[in-house]
Amino acid sequence: MSISKEDAQAYWKENLKIIFSYLVVWFTVSFGCGILFIEELNSIDFFGFQLGFWFAQQGSIFVFCGLIIAYAASMNKLDQKYDVHE
Repeated sequence: MSISKEDAQAYWKENLKIIFSYLVVWFTVSFGCGILFIEELNSIDFFGFQLGFWFAQQGSIFVFCGLIIAYAASMNKLDQKYDVHE
């Protein structure tokens, strides 16, 4: 199975968009919610914990795991679009 150079470039460009968008979400949750906005988030209780503390300790890990699943699904869809799926 062969893919044209134009399709390969378009595939890579879309792949980079997906990666960048998930990196923005990851950075916002891990750095933003865990460090930058912690004072504001700590004013909110979440299951008996301050929300900023929860994001710094567990929330960002849950979001990261969700991003892995979302990335795999996005890449499967992109592979189908360019007919490079397994």
